[in-house]
Amino acid sequence: MNRARYGHALTVGVDIGGTKVAAGVVTPSGRVLARVRTETPERSKSPAVVEDTIVSVVEELRSGYPVRAVGVGAAGFVDQHRANVLFAPHLSWREEPLREALSSRLGLPVVVENDANAAAWAEVSAGAAQGVDDVVVVNLGTGIGGAIVLNGRLYRGRYGLAGEFGHMTVVPGGHRCECGNRGCWEQYASGNALTREARELVAAESPVARALHQAVAGDARRITGPLVSELARKGDRACTELMREAGHWLGAGLSNLAAAFDPELFVIGGGVSEAGDLLLGPAREAFERGLTGRGYRPEARVVAAALGNEAGLVGAAALARDALPARRRRPTRRR
Repeated sequence: MNRARYGHALTVGVDIGGTKVAAGVVTPSGRVLARVRTETPERSKSPAVVEDTIVSVVEELRSGYPVRAVGVGAAGFVDQHRANVLFAPHLSWREEPLREALSSRLGLPVVVENDANAAAWAEVSAGAAQGVDDVVVVNLGTGIGGAIVLNGRLYRGRYGLAGEFGHMTVVPGGHRCECGNRGCWEQYASGNALTREARELVAAESPVARALHQAVAGDARRITGPLVSELARKGDRACTELMREAGHWLGAGLSNLAAAFDPELFVIGGGVSEAGDLLLGPAREAFERGLTGRGYRPEARVVAAALGNEAGLVGAAALARDALPARRRRPTRRR
């Protein structure tokens, strides 16, 4: 590979989650040239240890490529200046000045962004939402994250905290959520929701959950969202029903978001979305049923995300490139 031909176009994207740090050298088209993945240091470790990990993976990548900037997608609240991590539930960051710390150590421009925003920007710049200016991205994982793109720009809200869709109340007085409230959307349409419902079936020794029971040898604690998805794809009736129920709640939430933002497109990402039409089919049906003014308005399309697990780092890299002075980067979409 002729690395010199990429010139100043290359940036590094870093995706930080509760269990891993993934990073890659990314071209303007969204192609990942090199990757590094390592475990996130234990939650009890100091912020400096996580910072050291980020610096280490970036230095490893830049040793082989002419990197010009770094974008970091962090699972937590990031301020409107894209500099400080206000709160990261799975890490020990509290009011952490991450941009300044990393930039001073790396000697490169750094942008810090919420991980859901970064993943959304990846889909807009190089994935399923290319060419669409009004997009809502919903990421279904352990919980539900999201991001909003309006008029071709990421909408972060006044304080940088927009897109916390998972904590919209959809069932007043419903299941208790980790956030402290009841009836949050992510209690009905996330990986945790799938896991909870499946475990209840097995714990009750329901005859419809025979395949689930066998898969975990009767130990409901071993059930995971990916297991439910796998059995549903294989045709297990109980798991298919669980997936359909999650899809129903997903679609109900999307209809509320359509009333608020009126997007052209919904992009559904995250691990749970890998179930494909087993989830998205029921979601589209529920979305159409719950849409305000249905039959008298255009309906947003609902599609699966295109970039999978690499969306976070691809989007972070794109945002870092967009933040460079114009003479140092190629033109991209507005951010």
